[in-house]
Amino acid sequence: MTRSEFDDIRAHIAAEEGDSDDLLQIARTLLDDLEQARLREATLRARYLGLLTAARATMASDTVGDIDPLTFLRHELDKRGQLPTGDDEVTRILSDARTAEALLADLEQKPQSRPRTSARMRRCAGVARRLPR
Repeated sequence: MTRSEFDDIRAHIAAEEGDSDDLLQIARTLLDDLEQARLREATLRARYLGLLTAARATMASDTVGDIDPLTFLRHELDKRGQLPTGDDEVTRILSDARTAEALLADLEQKPQSRPRTSARMRRCAGVARRLPR
């Protein structure tokens, strides 16, 4: 949703005030939550793009034989306060990276199975179901 769409919905909610104030308050709250989630997503996407750009620039710099190819990545991580500082932190980060790599490899090897819907489950679902007496 664009910012103007959020503003249009807010204006519509404000115009409807009076009849069902509780529902309108819920609508305002949900709209605010949705806008905050949209803003967080946009921020995360921008940060991801910055990190991806820095990683690609680092690899390109390494390819051409730059003296310090990590400059781009180091700058991006330092900007967010994410550079490792001590030996303990370095060890933890490397351990986390190995674990994440192993988990991702395991996920890629196993095909995603979808739960099968059996005939019994279809029979039991719905509002027309009767309870045994």
